[in-house]
Parts: sequence; structure tokens; C-alpha cells
Amino acid sequence: MHIRDLPHPDPGVPDVRTGGRFLLWLYKKQLGGQAKALLWGLVHTGAVASFPVPVGIAVQAVVDRDGSRLALAGGLMALLGVLVTVGDTMLHRSAITNWITSVARVQQLLARKTTELGSAMTRRVAAGEIVAVSTGDLEKIGWFVEAISRFGAAALTSVGVCVALLVYQPALGVVVAIGVPVLALAVLPMLPPATRRADAQREKAGLATELASDTVAGLRVLRGIGGEELFLGRYRSASQEVRKAAVRSARMWSLISAVQVALPGLLLIAVVWYGVQLAQDGRIAIGELVTIYSAVAFLLYPLRHFEEIAMAYSFSRPSAKRTARLLALSRPAGGRLTDHGTLDGDLHDPVTGLTAEAGRLTAVVCGDPDAAGRLAARLGGQPAESEDEGGEGAQKAAATPSVLLGGTPLDDVPREAARTAVLVQDKDPVLLSGTLGELLDVPASGRVDTAGALSAAQCGDVLTALAQASVDDSGDPMRTRITERGRSLSGGQRQRLALARSLVTDPEVLVLDEPTSAVDSHTEARIADGLREIRTGRTTVVLTSSPLLLDRAEQVVFLHDGKVVARAPHRELLRTHPAYRAVVTRETEAAADAPADPAMATTTAPAGDTRHDKIEETA
Repeated sequence: MHIRDLPHPDPGVPDVRTGGRFLLWLYKKQLGGQAKALLWGLVHTGAVASFPVPVGIAVQAVVDRDGSRLALAGGLMALLGVLVTVGDTMLHRSAITNWITSVARVQQLLARKTTELGSAMTRRVAAGEIVAVSTGDLEKIGWFVEAISRFGAAALTSVGVCVALLVYQPALGVVVAIGVPVLALAVLPMLPPATRRADAQREKAGLATELASDTVAGLRVLRGIGGEELFLGRYRSASQEVRKAAVRSARMWSLISAVQVALPGLLLIAVVWYGVQLAQDGRIAIGELVTIYSAVAFLLYPLRHFEEIAMAYSFSRPSAKRTARLLALSRPAGGRLTDHGTLDGDLHDPVTGLTAEAGRLTAVVCGDPDAAGRLAARLGGQPAESEDEGGEGAQKAAATPSVLLGGTPLDDVPREAARTAVLVQDKDPVLLSGTLGELLDVPASGRVDTAGALSAAQCGDVLTALAQASVDDSGDPMRTRITERGRSLSGGQRQRLALARSLVTDPEVLVLDEPTSAVDSHTEARIADGLREIRTGRTTVVLTSSPLLLDRAEQVVFLHDGKVVARAPHRELLRTHPAYRAVVTRETEAAADAPADPAMATTTAPAGDTRHDKIEETA
């Protein structure tokens, strides 16, 4: 796979039973890229390993004063130099491609898991662990995936050189064939303690990251109670523990590196000493000794890859284990489903105390548009936080209990069932570019047809305008293209088309946040009647302060300071609840405290309301 082809069309289903199995699965998903990198690695290391041959020929040619053989050696060196350059360049290119594509695959898996779990993820996994997996762990996993091909090429080339030395000069080849495996395996006893120290370092680093994220999330509260210095002191102590663990880990890896330098050096000294003895006895020529020396010196290079793959695996295994544990999380398959595979029942928000009875049209008055937006998102299973809360808001969202539908938490049902059961239309719905027919071609129950939804949303004038703007001769508004984000339409037209799209979907629960804020009062009244009629038997929640919509609702719930304080029909609340009357009519507190005129209906326009031109309607 090429980098230009990212993201992956389908990242696949990972094997998350253990960290090792996850790494193996990730390797299998890139067999093509790994094979390409291995091939270029063999070209590179094979060319480097072949250099001793022309060097030995050149030395022997000088000794024998043979110009033709010297020229041949020079030509072979030039050819090998080209192969080394091309092989090294393509090996690096292929290995880095494997790194990037593997990291991208894991990122897509994490994004998919985040979408699947939603707010439940932060309840099950600490924020610091999520940050660690999304940053440092991905880099370590990518490093191991990238290093495999280079290690494979180095290992195969080392075996080939040892076999060639056995054939070329058995006396010295036996020494090399025995010494190289011993050198490669000499560091194995030191790997377990090095791995344990590296694991301890990562564990302390993860704890420090969690402490830092928790401190930042609660910084406002800590400053308020004077606990900022206390938590900063704890973080300083944790960071010092991380530093000490890193130093202990680095010492062990430094010892491994020293062994990887010292032992091959001893092997090289032994080979040279034994080779000189053979040369003095006349058993090998000078050129052969130079060739063998160069071949043994080359073997010091692939031994470095043995150290690198050991280090890469040691660092990536815990990272893969942590990533696999995160990807293994799933939403419970529970939840009471209807015959159509969706949830039903009352919709209840434990945070505010709001309960929308099944099959009824419930209007909710918050008074604060931002609070209404957060409530709408929470009713859809996606808790929102205010912009000024930052990390503190994220911490609160993580501790927020899930909304219940029919007594079942939305976080505890499959994502598809939750998305099918509850649909939220926010106050600024987005219309994608395309024809009107494509806009309304959405997953739906089939109970509401397109014509009925457009009629209930009062889209007659919109259809007329689209028909006139049609570029073909058919005049079919369903074939008229809508520009990106509906910029060719007015705010009220976009709002009504978005409402029609939501009505076509026909979910079990429909949550509408200010669905008529951009239409005039006459149209709003007809939309309210159409909404109540087309949603008969379906649970509908409308967050609004519009008297026209409130008067059509079967039940009105009033929230104050984020809690339910009143629940009754609209007209009754107007008469009995001054705070509610102040929000709906935009009266002053003093005027709201005065008894309401029971002769007035509830559709009096809010004073100063610039959303649309309200007109007074009396009962």
C-alpha cells in the first residue's frame, strides 16, 4: 500500500487477545509492504556483504601485478556501490512506508473504537492512558513494524556470509560460523531485566501523564481551594521517578550496546590472529585473508540489527498490550429491543431529571441556548461541554451518567441501535452538497414518505424555488442541486429541509433543538401542527422557547440551573410559574411575578425577539 492511498478503506478487525498477537496481526496486514522492504534490504546488505570479494581480488591483483584483475575488481566495486545506494534508498522508503501505514491503521482502529464507545470510553479508561496510546505507543509499535524487514534482511545475509566463508575457507569459516550465533545470542540473558526496567519506566510515565492530565483538568478547582502547589509537587515527584527509571533503563541498554561492540571485536581479533597464522604457513593467500577479514568486519553491521529488533520488541510489546486492551473494549450487547431492532420506552436524563414519555411530544424550556445544546447532545448519547470549561468540562463529562431509554443506558447498547433509536438535530443543521433527492435519501423506517415529511416541514415554497432553479427542463425540485452547506438557500429554507430530513428518518426518539428559529410565525404554527401529527406515537423532544411550539406540545418541562423545576402544559405554566413566564415572554422579573391574564393565550410574541416576526394571537 502506498502512503497516497491512506486512509485504509477498512482497517480490519484486530486480534486483541494479547499484545504479541496484535503485533502479529499488524504484521500480517502488511505482508506486501514487508516483502518489498525485505527484498530491498537483501539488495542493500547483500551488496555490502559482497564488497570483500572485489577487495580481496584487488589486493591479490596488486600482489601478483595483474592489471586486468585489478580493473575487474574496480568494476565490481562500482557495480556494488550502485546496488548499495539504490538498495539503501528503497529500503528506507519501504520501511518508512510500513511505519506510516501501520500507525495509520492503528489510528483508524482507535478512532473507530472511540466512535463506537462514545462517552463510555472515558468512563472505562483513564485519560492518561488514552493519551499514551495515541502518542508514544503508536510510535513504538511503528518502530517495531518498520525494523522487522531490516532485521530479516540482515539475518538472511549473515547466514549467507557464514555459509560462503565455510565453503571459501573452511578453516576460518568454522570459527566465524560458531562465533556469530554466539554473539547474536549473548545479549539474550540481559534482555529480560532490560525489558522489566523499560516496563517500569513506561508505567511510571503513564502514571505521571494521568496525574498531569487530572491536574490540568481540575486546575480551576485546585486554585480555588489552594491545592495547586500540592498537586504540582506530586507531579514533580512523579516526573523525578520517571527520570530515575529512564536512567536505570538506559544503563541496561548501554550495557547491551557495549557487549554488542566488545564481543564482535574479540571475534574479529581471533579471526585475524588465526588467519595470520594460516597465511604464514602458506595455507591461504594474502588476498584471501583480506577477504575473510572484510567479511567478518561486515558481520558486525548486521549484529547491530539484532540489538535494534530486541530493543524495538521490548518497547513495543507493552505498547501493543496497552493498545490491544483499549481496542478490546466494547459496548455491551444488552438493551431491550423492539421487533424492528431498536430501543423504545421513556427517555430519561439523570443529570437534569428530564423524562420524555414514550410516544408523546415534549417541549423543553431551558432559557440558556448553550445549556439547551448540551442537553440535546447528551440526549443523543454524546455529552457536550462548554467551550470555557476545557479540561474541567471533559472531566465532568466523563463522570456524567448515561441517558436512559426504556431503562437502558445508551452507553450499554450497540452503537447502531443507539444511533437508530435517537436522532438529534441541532440548532444549526448541515446540508451537504447534492440534489434534494440525495439529501432526503437517508436510512429510514419507511413509515414516513418524502412527500409527507416535506409537507409537515412546510417546504412547499422551497420546492417551488428549487424547481425554478432547476438546470434541466424537467422542473423536478428533487433533481435540483443544493450547494455546499445549503448556501443557495435562506436560513429558514435550510432549517425546514433539515427538519424534513429528520422526519423522513423517523427515529424512535427525535430531539430537535430550536427547529423553527429562522421561520416566520405563520409557518412556525403550521410546522408545529404538522410535527405533532406526523410524529404521533413517536417520542419527540423539542428544545425551544417559542410559544407557538410550546402550545402544541403535550407536555412542557421547564429547566432552571440545569434541573427540572416544573412540568405541566404550557398554559398552566404561564399562569403558575413566574420564572417560566419570564423566559417565554421575555418579561422582566417584576412583570413575571405579577399574575398572568388567563384570558391571554400563550402565543404572545416575546418582546424584543429578533428570531422571527411573531404576531399576537389570542385564544
